Amino acid sequence: MQNDLDWSDGTLADPYRASEDDRKAALRSLIRHSPVLFDILTALRDLALPDAWLVSGGLYQNLWNHLTGRPFGYGIKDYDVIYFDGTDLSYEREDAVIRKVQQRLSHVEAEIEVRNQARVHLWYKQRFGVDYAPLTCALESLCSYASRTHSVAARLGRNDEIEIVAPFGLTALFALRIVPNYVVPNRKTYEEKGARMLALWPELTIEPWNETAG
Repeated sequence: MQNDLDWSDGTLADPYRASEDDRKAALRSLIRHSPVLFDILTALRDLALPDAWLVSGGLYQNLWNHLTGRPFGYGIKDYDVIYFDGTDLSYEREDAVIRKVQQRLSHVEAEIEVRNQARVHLWYKQRFGVDYAPLTCALESLCSYASRTHSVAARLGRNDEIEIVAPFGLTALFALRIVPNYVVPNRKTYEEKGARMLALWPELTIEPWNETAG
């Protein structure tokens, strides 16, 4: 159906008028029209990091920029890269990967944040105050983001095909709606991030955190 960048009719924001395949095709088009996004995906593929994906803000914030008529890169402080290497959980190994990716993408104006999802459980509680179970793959992390809307990932295959993963779907993302995720009790993170996003994109709707649902 709709796979170019003309989304002005709002079809993609309506779960009854467009499918997830339509929304994924649209996001792929955005990535292909965005040199920075495509370059990041190309770098991750060429560096052959295990189970590596571009996730979250660099994708959804640039999508919002397109939907609201703002320039590419507006409001983006970093691009989040995740990978999964369970063979070495040392900080030293992760730091070496971080430096390798950042060197390859040194021309990107925003910071490139790289995290080995195999070792998140080692530092998560100290930072966020709640336990975090060890993961078995990089994409498992998407299910514990504070907002379901932000749970989106992309990577580039050998034939330049773009794979999109969004465990909660993309409807809310195209509808400019931030929705809570109650898998992890991180209301504080959700509300702080929602307020920060709303200041940058006032067109957003922030669904309130419901304690009875958490």
